[in-house]
Amino acid sequence: MNENSLRKKLSKLEHGGLRYFDSIGSTNDEALAWATAGAPDFSLVVADEQTQGRGRLDRKWFTPQGSGLALSLILRPPDSHLPHLSRTVGLAAISIADSCSWLGLNPQIKWPNDILLNGKKAAGILIETVWSGDKVDSLVVGMGVNVNKASVPPADMLQFPATSIEDELGKSMPAREDILLDILSAFLRWREKIDTDELVPTWERLLAFRGEQVQVTGEVPITGELMGLESDGSLLLRDANNNSVIIRYGDVSLRPAA
Repeated sequence: MNENSLRKKLSKLEHGGLRYFDSIGSTNDEALAWATAGAPDFSLVVADEQTQGRGRLDRKWFTPQGSGLALSLILRPPDSHLPHLSRTVGLAAISIADSCSWLGLNPQIKWPNDILLNGKKAAGILIETVWSGDKVDSLVVGMGVNVNKASVPPADMLQFPATSIEDELGKSMPAREDILLDILSAFLRWREKIDTDELVPTWERLLAFRGEQVQVTGEVPITGELMGLESDGSLLLRDANNNSVIIRYGDVSLRPAA
């Protein structure tokens, strides 16, 4: 992947602008600065190599040169989308999942922001907000996708088993530019539905561990059966006393209960 090949591929897509880097610390940091400076809606930062990428809970996300996708998308939500911004992580997750499905894979979404292939993490999402006073000015949607085998970190660096599209596909790989185009095309289609009743049920159908006992860790660990999602994308559990428990966005992680 290089800037010329990427610009040529994305010429088929309406976007607000593109900044490409052979190597960068964090695409999200670059996108946040660009958004603050007035980047148009659906502007995109892409890097071939990312050395200081961030995930949730201050976890690191590295993208070695030539191995994966490291991208950050700048969104300026219209007023009609503002009440539904909590669904944005699901929008991004569905978009990555769709691109995997088109390759013949069976992705699942590990709530709230990871995409699993064969029960292993293949992609992650980090959303950060730019504020103007008490109003949302823009969102930065960071996405990291393990495309080639070299993008998977060593086992001793992992907190959850990981894999790549190449590992799971087991055959000749499409170019990273093609996968990126598929993700962005899906994102644009689903973005139009973020304020409808269609997005959350699709997200819910893709949930990993649905119907299983899981543990959600946060300030107070909670164990229960994963039932599905609320309309805002919050997680719905049923505890041992048969009570419904709603888990909002925050510092939580989700694993199958031991």
